[in-house]
Amino acid sequence: MSGISTHVLDTSIGRPASGVRVVLEVHSAGKDWKVVGKGKTDADGRVANLLPAGSHLEPANYRLTFDVSSYFRAQKVASFYSEVSTLFAVRDAAQHYHIPLLLSPYGYTTYRGS
Repeated sequence: MSGISTHVLDTSIGRPASGVRVVLEVHSAGKDWKVVGKGKTDADGRVANLLPAGSHLEPANYRLTFDVSSYFRAQKVASFYSEVSTLFAVRDAAQHYHIPLLLSPYGYTTYRGS
């Protein structure tokens, strides 16, 4: 399977962060950012495939943006960040790119997962 997926964990409570809106954009050479996918994390904090059915991953720069302010507001928790964006390069479109986000109200980290 090729594509882009994500998983959001709320490290402040040690649980998946469900209901986080996620936007996937692509930036090809000489072009502006273009939205290519949207999703919302499920009960396990996952969005399995952000590319719509029939879409193909292309070598390019991508950006995932997570709406963390709405998530924390729903939890009745104050947070420092309103959104988290991570930019990454897809060089081999045949691979799967899993980009987890570990989140707390005052910090986050991300990495290339498996």
